[in-house]
Amino acid sequence: MRSEEEVVQEKVMDISLKELSRKLEEFAKARDWEKYHSPRNLLLAMVGEMGELSEIFQWKGEVDKGLPNWEESEKEHLGEELSDVLLYLIRLADTCGIDLGDAASKKIVKNGIKYPPKKPF
Repeated sequence: MRSEEEVVQEKVMDISLKELSRKLEEFAKARDWEKYHSPRNLLLAMVGEMGELSEIFQWKGEVDKGLPNWEESEKEHLGEELSDVLLYLIRLADTCGIDLGDAASKKIVKNGIKYPPKKPF
């Protein structure tokens, strides 16, 4: 059995997209779900999760950064829905043969060129 310190350390440890990808692949294989993980199916599942994520904000109006007026249970629910979207996105990218980390890094560079910082007056 793991110590409380080991559990806490695991929570603060950064995890890479590649590690999440590996865990998702293992998860799907163990359940024989790979046959259902076509790009279309994964995209539609992700869109469904985006709907669930949107419902959290639907009637809240504007919210402050950091969500200071939210209950912990609301923040936990938000984290779960954000995670669902992220996990489907990673699985979709893998199924399509896209290195999401590399693609995102390249996109940041492109956006930096397309939208240069404002020059001081």
